[in-house]
Amino acid sequence: MIEAIGLDFGTTNTVAALADGAGGSELIEFQSKQASGPTFRSALCFWEDSGAPRGVDSEAGPWAIEEFLETPSDCRFVQSFKSVVASPSFERALIFNRPFRFEDMGQLFLSKLVSHARGKLDQRPRRVIVGRPVEYAGAQPDSDLARERYRAMFADFGVEVHYVYEPLGAAFSYATRLTEPATVLVADFGGGTTDFSIVRIADAGAPQRCTPLASSGIGIAGDRFDQRIVDRLVLPMLGKGGQYRSFDKLLDIPGGWFSEFSDWSRLALMRNRRTLDELRRLQRNAVDPAAIGRLIALIEHEQGYPLYSAVGQLKRALSDQGSAEFRFEGGGLGIAVEVERSAFESWIASDLARIEQALDQAVQRAKLAPEGIDRVFLTGGSSLIPAVRAIFDRRFGVERIASGGELTSIAHGLAMIGALPEPQLWAA
Repeated sequence: MIEAIGLDFGTTNTVAALADGAGGSELIEFQSKQASGPTFRSALCFWEDSGAPRGVDSEAGPWAIEEFLETPSDCRFVQSFKSVVASPSFERALIFNRPFRFEDMGQLFLSKLVSHARGKLDQRPRRVIVGRPVEYAGAQPDSDLARERYRAMFADFGVEVHYVYEPLGAAFSYATRLTEPATVLVADFGGGTTDFSIVRIADAGAPQRCTPLASSGIGIAGDRFDQRIVDRLVLPMLGKGGQYRSFDKLLDIPGGWFSEFSDWSRLALMRNRRTLDELRRLQRNAVDPAAIGRLIALIEHEQGYPLYSAVGQLKRALSDQGSAEFRFEGGGLGIAVEVERSAFESWIASDLARIEQALDQAVQRAKLAPEGIDRVFLTGGSSLIPAVRAIFDRRFGVERIASGGELTSIAHGLAMIGALPEPQLWAA
């Protein structure tokens, strides 16, 4: 009997696990032309369809990617939309001139997740445990606003919904590996946020296996690293750092265009008449109009997903080797450049420093010295970046570091929490 669902709704990927009440959990597998396995891309693709509600149909996950690849010019591909959940400045996105709030996109995403789960989610248990970051992404995130939007998104998904810090879910998963008590630091590197939890894990069979001691987080993670790559390798070819003429003056092109372009959650939303008209006016007055023309072409030809894929390939390659080629072609833009790992590490150095500050906060809040941490568990895709791993090797020693299940451990742990008699004790 399935007692609970653990749902890791991530910025990049979503993973669901089912708890059986006997201490085990099963990951839900998805099968598509694009991908197979337990990870469901946190993305949506929209296209106009007169027979669909509001005249717009949609797909999610790897099926969204399939739709985009078949007819990119007729679609709007939206990824990393979780990044705006706590943003007061985000009210709605206009997609084919129809307004979509965060919760509208979230409910569409969940409905597609259910439909592609091959019946595993058709009959849902009363209890759903949803992971949430310790700190939300964004310049001035509003946690109360995020809670309201989550509540609306999950209103029809389960009768009893609890929200648990994502690294705490990973801690429950990691606890199944341990045979003796330990104080564990869990570091979760997601797409939008990096979160830390410190927990005390008791002996197997103890009435309460995990006791939270402290948490901290920061809205910097994989997507920010992507922005650094786009900023260095792509934006200079699209007009960043350039100027335009205003009467008899030369003015710098506003940086807002480029920060929007490098934000995966907003890039697809730039393809609207108002934004493109403003960019065309800028192009007429730009010192280098060809560069702004390339920016317009990338937006018009929906190049967000191909660009995202190229950036991801570079990051993964630099995790395994000292240099790799960044290659991208699309929308009239072609880039092929060799990138040294040391260069990438210099681009993200300031971000890593802020992540270390958040780590310090967690340790201080737990009132522990570094030697008081027995084990360190790293999870999330960006934990595979050597410069990220080096932070923990240096602070705690290689022998105390563990990893594994980078994309699935949180969902496993959330499902285990859902099977407990009182999961609300672990709710954020």
